[in-house]
Amino acid sequence: MKKAYVFPGQGSQFSGMGRDLWESSPAARALFEEADRILGFEISKIMFEGSAEELKQTKVTQPAVFIHSVAAAVALGEEFDPQMVAGHSLGEFSALAAAGALSFESALRLVYARALAMQKACEEQPSTMAAILALPDEKIEEVCATIEGVVAANYNCPGQVVVSGTIEGVKAACEALKAAGAKRALPLAVGGGFHSPCMASAREELAAAIEATEFHTPRCPIYQNVDATPHTDPTEIKANLIAQLTSPVRWTQSVRAMLRDGAEEFVECGPGAVLTGLIAKIRA
Repeated sequence: MKKAYVFPGQGSQFSGMGRDLWESSPAARALFEEADRILGFEISKIMFEGSAEELKQTKVTQPAVFIHSVAAAVALGEEFDPQMVAGHSLGEFSALAAAGALSFESALRLVYARALAMQKACEEQPSTMAAILALPDEKIEEVCATIEGVVAANYNCPGQVVVSGTIEGVKAACEALKAAGAKRALPLAVGGGFHSPCMASAREELAAAIEATEFHTPRCPIYQNVDATPHTDPTEIKANLIAQLTSPVRWTQSVRAMLRDGAEEFVECGPGAVLTGLIAKIRA
């Protein structure tokens, strides 16, 4: 039976996250201690004891979700035996670390650099995102193509696509998409327009860090967000990871590709069960 391991992205964090892993797994505890050393502050303490507000800080959120996700995979020990992996946005870094394409330290440093670069891009150009419900993907793409400054950014599951871009562009898109038949167009409480051209400056900054980092061949294929196809070549993985910041997260397409390639069981490693819910809708 082919088993796929999936890793969540930003937004799945919660106060107290990872404490159970710290208490139950010596291997996971070692990762938390290593993360505190690498980052130079006690991120583990914020994860275990911090408020929701503290966990929302850019320099905390992305590393916290990454650390929790990799620790959850490490805590499985020999049970962690993936035939394929994938991660949603930030989760792609967790998937690469868990599958051995990146060392824990290299991946954490990249995640931290990514978080800071994205925050900077958000400050340079205010931007946002909105979830569009119950409208075909093609219709959303068609409407976005007529409005400046907005793109389809996250294909989460059938009937749930997130659009991203400038504040004016997203607002105009929400009105047009509701007029086109969307059940709802919900503005999201996010720091900026991720996975859109608004992240171009962050992409440039992250590209330099990725190019300077050593990648290895992962133990199994990773289905990457950019093209929803399996990759094992480190050069291809790097290029896709750089492109990811300004490209859509093709989650629906990635899960369908894994199902087509024989995935029978999906195991979510990380805080919450958001991806498990999305996968159930994709399979249905």
